[in-house]
Amino acid sequence: MKSTRIYISLLMIGLSLLNCSRVEDYQDDPNRPTSVDAGNILPGIEVNAFSTIKAEAALASRQLTYINGVNAQQYYNWQRGSFGAYDYIKQVDKMVGEASKKGVKEYIALARFFKAYYFISLSETFGDIPYSEAIKTDNFYPKYDDQKIIYKNVLNELALANTELSDLNTPISGDLIYNGAILKWRKLINSYRLRILIDLSKRADDSDLNVKQIFADIVNNPLQNPIMETGEDSGALPFYNQVNNRYPYFNSNDLKTAYYMEQSFMDKLKNTKDPRLFKIAEKKTSTVGTDPSDPYSYYDGLYGSGDLGENSTRASNGLASRINPRYFNDPINEPGLLMGYAELQFILAEATVRGWIAGNANAYYLKAINASMNFYKVNTTDTNAYLGQSTINLQPGKEIEQIMDQKHIALFFNTGWRAFYDQRRTGFPKFNTDGKGILNNGKIPKRWMYPSSEINNNDNNLTQAINKQYPGGDDINETMWLIK
Repeated sequence: MKSTRIYISLLMIGLSLLNCSRVEDYQDDPNRPTSVDAGNILPGIEVNAFSTIKAEAALASRQLTYINGVNAQQYYNWQRGSFGAYDYIKQVDKMVGEASKKGVKEYIALARFFKAYYFISLSETFGDIPYSEAIKTDNFYPKYDDQKIIYKNVLNELALANTELSDLNTPISGDLIYNGAILKWRKLINSYRLRILIDLSKRADDSDLNVKQIFADIVNNPLQNPIMETGEDSGALPFYNQVNNRYPYFNSNDLKTAYYMEQSFMDKLKNTKDPRLFKIAEKKTSTVGTDPSDPYSYYDGLYGSGDLGENSTRASNGLASRINPRYFNDPINEPGLLMGYAELQFILAEATVRGWIAGNANAYYLKAINASMNFYKVNTTDTNAYLGQSTINLQPGKEIEQIMDQKHIALFFNTGWRAFYDQRRTGFPKFNTDGKGILNNGKIPKRWMYPSSEINNNDNNLTQAINKQYPGGDDINETMWLIK
């Protein structure tokens, strides 16, 4: 907790070193630090990367709805994304520089992971992005690299990070996530490798990528490639009841008054008598349509693609549930997950269904649901009752759909855009677009347009990248290589 409390000041020091002007670079100020330990830079990098609780992603993923205006994420009419992650990559580079000066190799290995994470985040947003020439101070016009090359290189970097950490046993100073435990970092890195590989499911037969074999090699060699074994191994950022360390939506009046549960998401929970509903949502204020013998009847939602006016009226009439008050009343609430143990088990279940690894897909799938129940602190009796329903088990021919439906629940209001990207890749769960409020001609966007700053600063390379990838131009409905 001590490292958590001081991370803000450490981050400010790191940023001051990163963002100093060119004039200042040539001035010596004895009162200003010119160097900082890599362990003092790491906390800020971790907090940025693990900040994965995003209302806009929950809206796009048909988990929440919004009634204070037409929301671009909910109604699928967003436009340009941001290259802001490159600023975080620069900070990672700064950590590498400071670590290299003092020969502390653990930070160099962690830097490979964080760079991989940020580059993948950028690529899955846009498609091709600057990679090999990115953030070089002597190149203001970086070329765009093919998405395939980026994914291939990132997988190599992550494998190297795991190998480098395996040769070290010194606790990592400044680590907020695992308190310096190198083995836990290796588990996260290798689990994240599996996430990237499953994201390449549409490219699984590309012999150059060798997706299936690499996946199997990781799973079948746990000594060399340890992966998460329990919920305690999850890549989680905890919150504390201290200034700058509280849950990001603590005291959010907007979340309290303008956000409601999404109807199809609620129906999924209600139809299967899922006890996680009580941890996620609040009872609606109206008793219309309720049955005292059915506790699930006191919960409902608003249709994600529905007309804003109609949704607002239903909310005003008490016919929809808000998000559970803990999300805006509890300063600690639940941690932000970069990647959790439940997600890993769903990935293993999917890989088994696809024939990439041997094993029992249903066993992985049930372990994933159980891990999700544990995350939401559902008691054992309710968990067992839920898992004991025959309809919960994987059904032949519906395995991928069931896995994605359950993953959608497990990742509620957490883990960033993961649920949306899984839907984009697999088509499941089905996101409704048939409501009267839907925009974008009823289409679910497949990407974001490149930021306008690239038009102004790197237009030639940007234009080449767009023409190579997208016949219809830089459009949110164009399909990137990853999901073709």
